[in-house]
Formats: sequence, C-alpha cells, structure tokens
Amino acid sequence: MVLYHRGAAIQPSAMRQGNTFVARACLLKEDGESTSLGNLGQFASQTCAYEFAVRCATAFVDGEPMPRGPFQAVTPRIEVEK
Repeated sequence: MVLYHRGAAIQPSAMRQGNTFVARACLLKEDGESTSLGNLGQFASQTCAYEFAVRCATAFVDGEPMPRGPFQAVTPRIEVEK
C-alpha cells in the first residue's frame, strides 16, 4: 500500500525474518528522488512493524529524528584465546 505524506509517496512494509518481522520503508519525493530507509527494526508482530515503518517514514519526510525501535539485535562477540 502506498501512503502520501506532504507530497511524498511512502511504501512501508513488514517482512518476516525468522520469528520476527522487519520494518522497512521506501519513499518517492515530489522531485522524483527515491530513498530506501532500509531495515528499521525488528518486531514480534507484523502490524507493529508496519506501523513503525510508517512512523519512521513520516518523520524522515518531516525532517524530524526517526523513532528508535523496541530493541536492537546484538551480534554475539567471539573471544579468541591467546
């Protein structure tokens, strides 16, 4: 679904990744410039991921700071014995 905010077309999405849903958004501004916001965060619910993608995209269009996701995946550190 494409949404319009202040002249920009926003296409939010929620993609399944394992047991979570990843929020993403693409934008097309009035001047023809396209922007992908990439992976915005992981969520337990598809609806929450989609709504977060909308909030991030509208903040980006408005020039406001983007909201933070509920958590960030941590990559485990591998320690090497010397």
